[in-house]
Amino acid sequence: MNDRFLRACRREPVDCTPVWMMRQAGRYMPEYRAIREKRTMLEVCKTPELVLEVTLQPLKFGMDAAILFADILLPLAPMGAPFDFAKGEGPVIFSPIKSRADVEKLHDFEIEEGLGYCLEAIKLLKKELKVPLIGFAGAPFTLASYLIEGGKSAAFAKSKRLMYSDPETWNILMAKLSHVVKKFLHKQVDAGVDAVQLFDSWVGQLSAVDYRTYVQPHVMNILQDIEKRGVPVIHFGVGSLHLLEAMRESGGTVLGLDWRTPLQVGWEKVGADRAIQGNLDPTVLLAPRELAEKHAARVLEAAGHRPGHIFNLGHGILPETPPGTVEAVVDFVHRTSACT
Repeated sequence: MNDRFLRACRREPVDCTPVWMMRQAGRYMPEYRAIREKRTMLEVCKTPELVLEVTLQPLKFGMDAAILFADILLPLAPMGAPFDFAKGEGPVIFSPIKSRADVEKLHDFEIEEGLGYCLEAIKLLKKELKVPLIGFAGAPFTLASYLIEGGKSAAFAKSKRLMYSDPETWNILMAKLSHVVKKFLHKQVDAGVDAVQLFDSWVGQLSAVDYRTYVQPHVMNILQDIEKRGVPVIHFGVGSLHLLEAMRESGGTVLGLDWRTPLQVGWEKVGADRAIQGNLDPTVLLAPRELAEKHAARVLEAAGHRPGHIFNLGHGILPETPPGTVEAVVDFVHRTSACT
């Protein structure tokens, strides 16, 4: 197996910088769009054979790791919070949380029963892959924000109002979510994933003080427990430059940086004993290939051949991205970072 991704996660020498990209399987690929013309997002996620097909699609571009095709919200439905994806609007929670009673209705479940299709997809993938497989889950704050806001939000006012005005209810909600997330990640490791990533898409909305007060104990409970499994654990938050020291405290053997964070600055905040993942601006892939490669070169220059760098985007690939540019950047990173 091509293990340069895993070696970089452990800060070991590699023959060249490994590359994978968040949302590397998705709407920018014609093959994926062809599947989605016939199937909804949830239908794809819940059909292991389709997850296998979609997860494998971007590997033709030379990625050094695959990431399980799924969605961070999948655990919510078996907890008692069904949702769907509205065209052009993203996820919509059918019954958003408005009270302590709503939180108390959320329930635990057996992962094999509620998310068994993900575990089956992992087992299918492990039979086919020649690169490591990354499993993942959404972090408690991001999941809680979807549950409370009912979908996407600009200011996260409802979530913060609950957090500030009723911290007891907030902590009950976060504890329930973190318990399920931790179980889900453990089951993914049991099924065969080689690494896991915790996505905290909206955590950058919090100050460092609020993060440490209302979020960190729950994230720490997840990450420091999963680290005991011996697989790389990637901790990623969007807009999180001001949170990096606190996120380091929370756990993760690899810290993901978004594109707003200068890579050298981020690595200094995280510390030399952690690997770093990132952090090309996803919109750069919409530019001419020459410019995209120039920006990729800046990321590599900032990493400075230090052990423990995984090249990635600062967030997911955008649907408008030309597939050829993705392939060109992967090749450029491999070619220009290769040991001579």
